[in-house]
Amino acid sequence: MKRVLIWVLSLWSIVGIGWSRSEDGLQELKAKDRLLSFLEKDAVSPGANSLMIPLTLIQGAASKGAVCLDGTPPGYHLDRGFGSGSNSWLIQLEGGGWCNTVRSCVFRKTTRRGSSKFMEKRLNFTGILSNKAEENPDFYNWNRVKLRYCDGASFAGEGQNEANQLYFRGQRIWSAAMEELMAKGMQNAEQALLSGCSAGGLASILHCDEFKDLFPSTTKVKCLSDAGLFLDATNVAGGHTLRDMYRGVVTLQVLLFHLSWISGVQKNLPNTCTSQMDPTSCFFPQNLIANIQTPLFLLNAAYDAWQVQESLIPSSADPHGFWRDCKMDHSHCNSSQMLFLQGDFQVCFCYALTQMYFRNQMLSAINGFSMSNQNGLFINSCFAHCQSERQDTWYANDSPRIGNKAIAASVGDWFFDRTATKAIDCPYPLCLMRPFWISSLHVDCETEINIFLCSDVTSTITISESTRLTFTPLNLLNAFLITLICVPNASWAFSLDSD
Repeated sequence: MKRVLIWVLSLWSIVGIGWSRSEDGLQELKAKDRLLSFLEKDAVSPGANSLMIPLTLIQGAASKGAVCLDGTPPGYHLDRGFGSGSNSWLIQLEGGGWCNTVRSCVFRKTTRRGSSKFMEKRLNFTGILSNKAEENPDFYNWNRVKLRYCDGASFAGEGQNEANQLYFRGQRIWSAAMEELMAKGMQNAEQALLSGCSAGGLASILHCDEFKDLFPSTTKVKCLSDAGLFLDATNVAGGHTLRDMYRGVVTLQVLLFHLSWISGVQKNLPNTCTSQMDPTSCFFPQNLIANIQTPLFLLNAAYDAWQVQESLIPSSADPHGFWRDCKMDHSHCNSSQMLFLQGDFQVCFCYALTQMYFRNQMLSAINGFSMSNQNGLFINSCFAHCQSERQDTWYANDSPRIGNKAIAASVGDWFFDRTATKAIDCPYPLCLMRPFWISSLHVDCETEINIFLCSDVTSTITISESTRLTFTPLNLLNAFLITLICVPNASWAFSLDSD
């Protein structure tokens, strides 16, 4: 009886702690959602000359079980092509992270990332979705589609949680959307490009070969993944933040509903991977890209801003929340935090080591992929996340360049087979960073090569000798945030080997 009483009291204590932390957990989910919105540039107010495209809900999708997390129908935005692009199609898969627990999915269905009730009725088309030749030289007159993301598993889930009224139907949403677009003219496409940003970039990899199979062999089909190269990296505490998250996504949509291991997420992952590895590992692009048969272009920042904040420096590295407000908005930093963020040699050294580790792991992950003549690469040394939908990074006078070529030009050259594009920028000279209020920096690899080696890149990849990179103040602040690990009691839990 005494043991039972102790057990009950212990359980009550745990429940009490859970209740006391519920508000903090909700605020953290909201903060993560705001971070994604900023990094993906989807919360920016449109200008006077913006191209605003209305939302179209997929009629009849619900009868096929193709619904958002809350059961509402999925949707997309379509801007029709014209002229020489009338029979060309570009499909952009929206990003927005994942939900890996019942709680996070329940929260998600109260946002546009889980319900079409909260989606914008009109969306601004910029960057790769722009209809202006001066902003989007190769794809401006194509049929351009943005497929909204509301399932929380990169359009790959299959399952349901009746108790919490959650529907994991990403694969069905994908299928229903493709069926509708084919009926609207995509079946006659002469050329097609499947693209995506962030979680949508992962989805463009997962569905790349499936997209190719929709068309006859005479159609030119390729895929682009923007900021979708999520790495199974070790965080500053020695853990694997992203692996833990992906394991939750897979478990939530498979085991929780008593589905067999040939159902749910695994069923929708490439069997070339699942026959060799566990489903969680097969959610990582580094384990998928070598077996993609369709030509694929990887666009990624070597210092991906989201992965730095959420994978390398998760909130668990700041258990007391000391840096939480400062991390999200530098105007909330106190004087001691600002002094720390300015950095000294120790801070810069720790920051450089961590960034070198992450960049080297990324280059190692794409080494085999880069050997294929049909594939393309653009890995720049920016602190950014999602660069194809942002006009300032996609194609502008001061947009990031490698070898004096902007992202839009590089992707266009690759798609139309004008020239091979496999470009990786030299590492950013981390310890030579100017104060965070400087808006633009010049990277000269001839100077920096004595500090960092470029020899870890294969001969098939072009290394830029000089690149002008543009940073916003918040991006530079994000870059400094990795110095959180350089506190007196910090310990390094990972090796700097790229293997």
